Amino acid sequence: MVFLGKRTVWIWTVASALFLVLWFGGLVWAVADYYGASGKLLVQEPTEKVPAKDVDGLQVVAMGDSLTRGTGDAAGRGYVGYLIDSMNKRADEDVKLVNLGINGQRSKQLAEQVKQAEVQRQLSQADIVLITIGGNDLFRGGQGLVEFDSGNPEKIQKDYLANAKTILTQIRTANKDATVFFIGLYNPFIEFEEGKQMSAIVRSWNFATAELAAQFDKVVFVPTFDLFELNVNDYLYTDKFHPNTEGYKLIAERVSALVTWEGEK
Repeated sequence: MVFLGKRTVWIWTVASALFLVLWFGGLVWAVADYYGASGKLLVQEPTEKVPAKDVDGLQVVAMGDSLTRGTGDAAGRGYVGYLIDSMNKRADEDVKLVNLGINGQRSKQLAEQVKQAEVQRQLSQADIVLITIGGNDLFRGGQGLVEFDSGNPEKIQKDYLANAKTILTQIRTANKDATVFFIGLYNPFIEFEEGKQMSAIVRSWNFATAELAAQFDKVVFVPTFDLFELNVNDYLYTDKFHPNTEGYKLIAERVSALVTWEGEK
């Protein structure tokens, strides 16, 4: 057994304490640098421009809410999936899809998502961009009738339009050439007592969105209101809010009729 003298033990104790202080100080500095003085997570912004398109085939980026994700479709594909099927039949090249839709997303959240570096990179590669947004703003995620009387449609629309402008501006910042298809809203509550009032609001909402889209090059507003106006329940999922399979196919057919690109058969 080896016995250490008191002097040796004291030296090791001091050295260990000094190492612990330095280690803890480094940890504090690293955490502060990562989160910033405000305590919020800092995201490193890219210092270089997004690289030019370097992928083959026709690139489609879909963004937005649960309609982009396909909620309510028996196959979970939604209008985006059926549209890509149609495009593949017409294309001489591969059609590649990046689906960035998020269930429940509102325009404010999409306006933040579209600023993210990776989303900007995906958009820079796109030939076609698809957007569904606004339904959760106006209808409060399917609770539109509950909040109809207490809500303020004019204020909601104003905020939505500001967010939509940010979304389109950011898309154009990332990509000046892609064609953007902005899908309009339908009224899932058209057969309810307040259905006519809601329809008037939806038509106003769609008109304002179309006017905004017209301010940007190669942004096409795609109306869907008329597709669901008659026999709406035939095209709605059991939640009476999202489209069912047939409803999504109607939207896909409407968009497909407008989509054209170089190299199409």
